[in-house]
Amino acid sequence: MLQSILSSFQNLGYTLLTAPFQLNIVGLRNRNMISNKFNDQIVVFYKNQAGKWVMHAFTATTLPGLYWLQHPMKQNGTAILLPGQYINAYQLGLHRGKYKALVQVKPVTVLRDNNRDAFSDLQIEDKETGLFGINIHRAAAHETSNKIGKYSAGCQVFANPKEFDFFIKLAETHKKLHGKRFTYTLLSQEGM
Repeated sequence: MLQSILSSFQNLGYTLLTAPFQLNIVGLRNRNMISNKFNDQIVVFYKNQAGKWVMHAFTATTLPGLYWLQHPMKQNGTAILLPGQYINAYQLGLHRGKYKALVQVKPVTVLRDNNRDAFSDLQIEDKETGLFGINIHRAAAHETSNKIGKYSAGCQVFANPKEFDFFIKLAETHKKLHGKRFTYTLLSQEGM
């Protein structure tokens, strides 16, 4: 999997972070976009002090849950993050003022799904770039979630809270060594 991601970065001209413990955070959107299932992955990889790649893969979603697809927060539809690389767009902060997560601090690009059906529509021409609160956070606090439900209105969301806690520890190490900003890259598995 790592070799495939590295090849995608090279083919797309994306920035690859190579300093020890400098995190490359990558969302892998599954081509089988089953609504309301944690069907994607968030992969974190970095070089250790010996210069060897270390990789962790976590079950996640990069799509909104069924609730928000059918009940958008915004009149123009539910946000779906567009694949791309968002350099220094995140930093550690509080998700909805409640718990530590990576919060959006620079513009990202989203599509707006406004037909209120059960499917995330990615063939939409209407793109929007800005600050939308597309955070990287967890679902339930104490147990692994099987359904996305209200946990994602467009955010990138971990299913397992223990995996998310481990991710936050990695992010804290990155912050100590490399500063407060994080780059997030979203890839579609169709393009890999």
